[in-house]
Amino acid sequence: MIIVSVKEGENIDKALKKLKRKFEKTGVVKELRERQKFTKPSVKKRYQKIKAIYIQKLHEAEPTEL
Repeated sequence: MIIVSVKEGENIDKALKKLKRKFEKTGVVKELRERQKFTKPSVKKRYQKIKAIYIQKLHEAEPTEL
């Protein structure tokens, strides 16, 4: 359960923004979207591999500072 503490006199928009941020961090929406359709395990592995290659290229392209 997500709880947002609201201080007295605090704007409701600010509290709503906090709630949305906490909700997004939990990953509930992402999981719901993922569960709407079935993805074969081989396809999941393929996407993971593509993502790993992309991230590795990003790290290699970064200039390292000493």
